[in-house]
Amino acid sequence: MADAFEKIGDIMRGSQMLRLLTVGALTLVLQIPIVSISHLVSERRERRQEAFDEVASKWGNAQSITGPVLVLPYQHRWTEVRESGTEVSGTQQRTAFLLPQNLRIRGQIDSSERRRGIFSIPVYALGLEMSGSFAAPDFAALGIDPQTVEWDRARVAIGVSDVSAINARTAITWGGRAVDFLPGTGGFADAPNGIHAAVPTAAGAFPIDFTLPLSVNGSVGVNLTPAGENTVAELRSNSPHPKFEGGWLPGKHSVTGDGFTAEWSIPFLGRGFPQAWTSETPQQVAIDASRFGVALIDPVDHYRMAERSVKYAGLFILLTFAVMWLLEVVAGATIHPIQYLLLGAALCLFYLLELALSEHLGFPVAYSLASLAVIGMVAGYGKAILRRASRAALVAAGVSALYAYLYVLLTNEDYALLIGAIGLFAIVAAIMFVTRHVDWFAVGTRSTAPRAAE
Repeated sequence: MADAFEKIGDIMRGSQMLRLLTVGALTLVLQIPIVSISHLVSERRERRQEAFDEVASKWGNAQSITGPVLVLPYQHRWTEVRESGTEVSGTQQRTAFLLPQNLRIRGQIDSSERRRGIFSIPVYALGLEMSGSFAAPDFAALGIDPQTVEWDRARVAIGVSDVSAINARTAITWGGRAVDFLPGTGGFADAPNGIHAAVPTAAGAFPIDFTLPLSVNGSVGVNLTPAGENTVAELRSNSPHPKFEGGWLPGKHSVTGDGFTAEWSIPFLGRGFPQAWTSETPQQVAIDASRFGVALIDPVDHYRMAERSVKYAGLFILLTFAVMWLLEVVAGATIHPIQYLLLGAALCLFYLLELALSEHLGFPVAYSLASLAVIGMVAGYGKAILRRASRAALVAAGVSALYAYLYVLLTNEDYALLIGAIGLFAIVAAIMFVTRHVDWFAVGTRSTAPRAAE
């Protein structure tokens, strides 16, 4: 048995092609722990999401504000001629929904963090102030008889996606009169949740000015609706990492280390729903599609960064093994497959260290500490197996360059493809340059020193 192992060893030492195939096989074997680490990243991300959902359910979810909308019940009279020629008439209760002619929204978003175990959850307190005016409705365009409108049942409704997060009582000032808001949407069927205020008025009272404050808690982001014929919105926050989203981007915005300000000016022509409609023509889909606002994001999601870095693990292990194999070819070093395997295990540990440390220290610090630890381990072990400090330093320098290169890839997502393509081109070019004088037919049968340049 010993003689058999010795013969196998002699064959492997004498055939660089066989050693190269062995290195490739070891790279594939090391994908097993890499896949396990990838699953661990997903598991930790799911745990963070569970913590986030728990906090959001108690503090407030992402908020979408709709309105204000003037809700006017009316009686729809109809007449039907049957096949027998007789006429049948009746009435049906319907509702008209009217939007303000002018709407101005001012909002202050005070962001903070809540913790669940090791997880930090971003939340905010939103203070909104809406003001504007309603013009006299055009009932003829809606096919409504003005005499059938029940003015004494008029209501102003505000849609709030998470009404449980409203943290203060509020009232609307309607034509100079303060009216308290009540729970429920008051018949505004295009908003599943919200509040309303009974604002009895009359046909001749228009135009009517209004102001209303709203204070709610939330998380992730804030979305508003361009409810006015002319909508002007301004949001301010102490969060320095906004992501503007929705149907319109702000016309003006400023982002500093202390927060941001953003302003929108939106005409009603491009929003996809009219200034007035009835309960027979619901507009919820168009309203939802027209929202605009801001998400308060963490600029460095360490789970996403860890997930992206693990995708490069196989390539980095292969490139590190390539450096070791080139030392065998060019410098005549001899490295056992088990030694390759141990070096690969050290490289796999980098991703586990990166994940574990980032949950406590943040991604940049975790990446630095994990890469330094693995580079030190590779350098120390490389010196032991290569028996020369210069060779170990070369391997450590190669691994350091790979980790620096990976960090650039991770932090420049928009240019990752370009950086990756240039980097791989440079690596292949370097390998071709280093091995340009190697006599591959002679490797393994005699001295592996390069031939003199012709």
